[in-house]
Amino acid sequence: MATIELTRANFNEIAGRPGTVLVDFWASWCGPCRMFAPVFEQASTRHGDITFGKVNTETETELAQAFGISSIPTLMAIRDGVVVYAQPGALPAAALEQLITKIGELDMDQVRATAQPRR
Repeated sequence: MATIELTRANFNEIAGRPGTVLVDFWASWCGPCRMFAPVFEQASTRHGDITFGKVNTETETELAQAFGISSIPTLMAIRDGVVVYAQPGALPAAALEQLITKIGELDMDQVRATAQPRR
């Protein structure tokens, strides 16, 4: 599956679906973002069961602000509507594969039981 563009208009619908959504917060002027883009795209072709989305922080400033994105690239993982990972930095392919595996192994009942309530 190819990556999809996430915007204010479609973010909640896509991120709220069952399953895993990986989100790359990026900008065209960002060198590390450009280096990470092919790694992210290649992973999307290997993992058809995962939704891969990109948020252009230049055009979607409200989304970036809503998630407190202060450094890019930032990779966020959402599983069954719950943010389970959010860290800045470009990951090498092997590290991204390890992260995808770990996200898939999460016990979501346990994650929900220990999640901090939103304020």
